[in-house]
Amino acid sequence: MTALVVLPILLPLLGAGLSILIGRRALGQRTLSVAVLATIVTLAAVLLVRVDRDGPVVVQAGGWPAPFGISLVADRFAAIMVLVSSAMLLAVMLYAIGQGGVERERVGFHPVYLVLGAGVCLAFLTGDLFTLYVAFEVMLVASYVLITMGGRADQIRAGMTYVVISLIASALFVVALAFVYSATGTINMADLAGKMAELSPGVRTGLSLLLLAVFGVKAALFPLFFWLPDSYPTAPGPVTAIFAGLLTKVGVYAIIRSQLLLFPPDTFPGGLLLVVAGLTMAIGVFGALAQDDVKRILSFHIVSQIGYMVMGLGLYTLAGLAGAVFYIVHHIVVKTALFLMAGLIERRGGSSRLREVGGFVRSAPVLALLFALPALSLAGLPPFSGFVAKFALVQAAIGESQWPILVVSLAVSLLTMLSMTKIWAGVFWYDADDTLVREPDPNERLGGPPLMVFATAAVVLVSVAVMVAAAPLYALAERTAADLLNPAGYVEAVLGTGAGGGAP
Repeated sequence: MTALVVLPILLPLLGAGLSILIGRRALGQRTLSVAVLATIVTLAAVLLVRVDRDGPVVVQAGGWPAPFGISLVADRFAAIMVLVSSAMLLAVMLYAIGQGGVERERVGFHPVYLVLGAGVCLAFLTGDLFTLYVAFEVMLVASYVLITMGGRADQIRAGMTYVVISLIASALFVVALAFVYSATGTINMADLAGKMAELSPGVRTGLSLLLLAVFGVKAALFPLFFWLPDSYPTAPGPVTAIFAGLLTKVGVYAIIRSQLLLFPPDTFPGGLLLVVAGLTMAIGVFGALAQDDVKRILSFHIVSQIGYMVMGLGLYTLAGLAGAVFYIVHHIVVKTALFLMAGLIERRGGSSRLREVGGFVRSAPVLALLFALPALSLAGLPPFSGFVAKFALVQAAIGESQWPILVVSLAVSLLTMLSMTKIWAGVFWYDADDTLVREPDPNERLGGPPLMVFATAAVVLVSVAVMVAAAPLYALAERTAADLLNPAGYVEAVLGTGAGGGAP
């Protein structure tokens, strides 16, 4: 069973190497990438079932016992993230193959994309802070290549902003690692769970806030979000979709994991997190309302929706954390679907600006349906998954009498609906004011190339499945939240029986 933890990291790296060897054989690269990602989805599903039934699975790299070696740990939270992320990586790869563009023109797309996937899986499965840093750097290098692929001036400019901010965050991360190791003598997260409690409250608080700042940049929390709305919309469509769905959630995962595992309850910055969550929600949604471009509206909504996840963490209750976990799963799927739709809108209309496209509800009714379902879910209308996630967080806030964040979350949800209506009216209902930049291809009867539409429809169906299976999924989220609030099982698996490669 330990292979289930290692293979989601190794397979994409091996696939990237083979993809480079295949070179310009497009069919070979495509087949290899799809096969690798489909295999990872299958392995991740098996891993989640195994972990949910029997507890965390641990691998000690090189046979070195924790805390001296590199630990790879799959608990419920990590397994959920690997499964959802790998499924989105597969769907976006199919979408990219259908679109062509950079996937067809750049032989480096497939290997870099697979390296990105390896970095994402490593970030979720690592059990020590230094390997988490390595995972972030792997994602940063791959992300910079993907975000600038195409070579346009605006892409290079946005890519430079993205990489500079990420490098600053990486430098802060190195400083944080140095402080943590100097204070405790370890960077293994399970080991830190015990040793942090031995430090003075002031030192613990300082380390907690430093790590929150580092991961806050990755998650695009207020006031560290400014790089995201300018960087994501300039990337190629498939790249924007996978960035929007996954990368900020890696930062949220790191915040939740570090704050709940490393630091005792008396260090937990719950009040600060709720303030940051409220500001992130509000600034993000106001930014979205001010835009007239589909991609920029959706990019600001990434920022806004991150606030809901941090809200669940800030409440520091089982209900709040369960809502946050469910919200992360919902948002990864829904946001990926919406950005895939943005790519289809841009392809069919020649632009993603609201005033330059229109009438899609008549000319492309399939696209109208594929947009409406995730848009309603993002806004939180019943019975969609977004409503379930927000209702869980609202209940948790009421239970803790956190009225300010409750009011903000409800108001932001209404404003989110307003901005989704803005896209619906501009793109699908009203006719464009200007002449279309690109005439629709009469052969694309579904609204785009069949494989692009199929991949988008598959992600939309996953979002519907999350809605239909909300009860068992929320029960899984509650079990995950219980693990996060009581990390004794995680620590025991790594330090107690980790050297044997698995949990009891």
